[in-house]
Amino acid sequence: MNKMKKVYNPQNIESRLYKFWQDLGIFKAEINENKEPFTIVIPPPNVTGILHMGHILNNTLQDIMIRYKKMQGFETLWLPGTDHAGIATQNVVEKELAKEGKTRFDLGREKMIERIWEWKDENGNLIIDQLKKLGSGCDWSRERFTMDEGLSNAVKEVFIRLYEKNMIYKGKYIINWCPRCETALADDEVEHEDKNSKLWYIKYPFKNDKNKFVEVATTRPETMLGDTAVAVNPSDERFKDLIDEKVIVPLVNREIEIIADDFVDSEFGTGCVKVTPAHDENDFEIGRRNNLKKILIMDEKGIMNSNAGDKYEGMDRFECRKEVLKDLEELGLLSKIEDYTNRVGHCYRCDTVIEPYLSNQWFVRMKPLAEKALEVVKNGKIKFQTPRWKKVYINWLENIHDWCISRQIWWGHRIPVYYCDDCGETFVAKEKPKTCSKCGSDSITQDSDVLDTWFSSWLWPFSTMGWPENTPDLEYFYPTDVLITDPGIIFFWVARMVMAGMEFMEEIPFKNVYIHGTVLDENKVKMSKSLGNSPDPIEIINKFGADAVRFSMVFNTPKGNNVVYSDSLIETGRNFANKIWNAARFVFMNAEELDEIPKLADLELELVDEWILHRLNEVSKEISTAYNEYRFNDSTHIIYDFFWNEFCAWYLEIVKDRIYNQENESLKKTGNFLILHVLDQSLRMLQPVMPFITEEIWQRLQEFYPKPLADSILKTSFHAYDKDKKFSISARKMSLLIDTIIGIRGMRKDMNVPPATHVNIHIKSIKDFDRHTLQDNSKYIQLMANVDKIYIGDDVVKPDKSTASVIKSIEIFMPLEGVIDIETERKRLIKKLNKLENVFAGCKRKLENEQFLQKAPAAVVEKEKEKKLELSSTIEKLKANISFLE
Repeated sequence: MNKMKKVYNPQNIESRLYKFWQDLGIFKAEINENKEPFTIVIPPPNVTGILHMGHILNNTLQDIMIRYKKMQGFETLWLPGTDHAGIATQNVVEKELAKEGKTRFDLGREKMIERIWEWKDENGNLIIDQLKKLGSGCDWSRERFTMDEGLSNAVKEVFIRLYEKNMIYKGKYIINWCPRCETALADDEVEHEDKNSKLWYIKYPFKNDKNKFVEVATTRPETMLGDTAVAVNPSDERFKDLIDEKVIVPLVNREIEIIADDFVDSEFGTGCVKVTPAHDENDFEIGRRNNLKKILIMDEKGIMNSNAGDKYEGMDRFECRKEVLKDLEELGLLSKIEDYTNRVGHCYRCDTVIEPYLSNQWFVRMKPLAEKALEVVKNGKIKFQTPRWKKVYINWLENIHDWCISRQIWWGHRIPVYYCDDCGETFVAKEKPKTCSKCGSDSITQDSDVLDTWFSSWLWPFSTMGWPENTPDLEYFYPTDVLITDPGIIFFWVARMVMAGMEFMEEIPFKNVYIHGTVLDENKVKMSKSLGNSPDPIEIINKFGADAVRFSMVFNTPKGNNVVYSDSLIETGRNFANKIWNAARFVFMNAEELDEIPKLADLELELVDEWILHRLNEVSKEISTAYNEYRFNDSTHIIYDFFWNEFCAWYLEIVKDRIYNQENESLKKTGNFLILHVLDQSLRMLQPVMPFITEEIWQRLQEFYPKPLADSILKTSFHAYDKDKKFSISARKMSLLIDTIIGIRGMRKDMNVPPATHVNIHIKSIKDFDRHTLQDNSKYIQLMANVDKIYIGDDVVKPDKSTASVIKSIEIFMPLEGVIDIETERKRLIKKLNKLENVFAGCKRKLENEQFLQKAPAAVVEKEKEKKLELSSTIEKLKANISFLE
């Protein structure tokens, strides 16, 4: 065996081991009727993407489940792929064109699409390469892309089926319009922010009396140029006499009517509202009910058009707002301005303020699809692992709106609708018709819009497995087992996948949904590529190693909760990796090769051996339960505590004395085997979260066995709980011994007795079980607490000049005469006591100060209270220790 290097360097092993796994084909999934499948489909990252720390957490959790289930004997499939990301990808290439002084219109549609494909081929695999560096165990032979041939066919099939069921329709409605991207957006693609704005009060003169006015309040005064009515609530007594009166829209001199509509909120503004049906969703509905004209006053770029009037035509919408307000003020028609907090929608891709805009778009009727998607979650067929997200999901589906699926861009799945240029006949088909079936014309034009990116993504769980064909993969791997994702795409993706699965497969797409926490920066803002507030994960991996990053992100993210990231977070995983490496080095330097793997019954076991076997067994059960319940954070804490504390700090420290000094060959043989066995099983339990270091060490470890166990640790079994390996009594005894040793170590620290100084210990124990346990195993106390002589009985009396500690039902005494300079130590403790009493008095005064309690943040007050309690406890302990020395 090659000697392990003294210092663990992940850069020396990670790339080599990933290639080793790929060469073995270890992640390749095959249909195997003798195995139960376990399937995950990756949330496909955008081809424009690079990893951020949120991706690191998300993909680590998926990889943990795949590796864990593989070691449990499942046929695992983690199906990878990327999303074409319509708006985002086109924006990237348009920015490149802008540097060349060109626009997409200079290239034309076909050349622009060719250019985007070229960009995708050159750059689109960057995030895949990064996922491999993380250690992601995907079956890369099955990698899919949302615009590959198979998925494009599935998209067309779905569009046609829904259209034929009258669940897809085209109509002129108010939609969310991004003037920067020049496309419609679905409601859930709009990100809302509270903005400090203004509420402007505008006077509209009456037609028949220019000296009388009706006042309206608005947050978007430029839209008044498109007003076609003023509305009041019919039950509002203040305005009953005004209904049907005519007023004039200032600046454009348009005559409009005052109408009554129940939607109007009498408490908003003056109780009279301006109605702009072409630029507001609610106004559009008022307009439909009252047969109002719809006047568009701006174009797709947010530039005012001729309907806005000669003066404003050609202005940007916000420039127009300023001019409108200026002109109204000059006319004396701007009566009042109030501060107002307004919820403003922004494009999720470019952050441009959204314009509600009347436009001819394609929609999917969602209510019929939502019914089954609600049912399968309510009846528990799909389980949300964090209940609060189940409520969010249900609330959204119960209040769902139709989905605007058309986008006015070029990159994406072009809508499979064709029009006859001569007679106007409409065709919905996978391929362009050669001639019009109605008039015979061969002049056929395809709809210029493309489908929303999510229209392909919602089919991902089954389209990636060959649907609409009924493939063997679909029969075996579908439905998938779990979807692991972040809360940001519950509406975009999770709910829609459930709808699509129920509609087209008549089966749920996944059995479980695990929504993990969000990774935040140190200002508690969500990390994202667009904000540029995420460190480069590849730099972090290069610095600390993939295992350290993976472990740290999971270890520090409780189930369903957010995590605030800093580089110091990763030190947890780096330190743990170093501990694993050093423990393995110790084992390999001290273990001997085994002629055979002994049976447990043939080994001579001491108490500590039975204890470590018991704990190994219990821990394997706890970790398996945690993984099965998606408690990833708990699983890392369980294995961390077991390996670092129980195996390294206790078992190895105790057993190395046996290996070095034991003359009993039988016990030496037991120790030799168990340090290998426990290390082996610990590595298997660690493998899902720390795959690289565990594979590297395990390959070396199996050289101690008579013959190799497997090509890879991933081909071994995850340690399974065995009820026959329970040593409950031994575990109880060892727990008492550990508590006793920790108590003695604490007494040393409190009384300033150096760890290397030998001491005598007196223990009073009145319980037979405790007393016999301590008497029969006193050698462990002597070894681990550096004790010379130990006296244990039920009649032990506290010696003079000794410190004391109580551990459960036992009393421990440590004589200090001759061990330390008692007078010097007493003075040290008194000095420390005086200092802490002063600090305590200051803390007490602060908490009695009403001004502090009223003005200080609650967290600061609470921290001060905790400080007071801690000081009080320490002071009492110091007083007791001083009394021991008197």
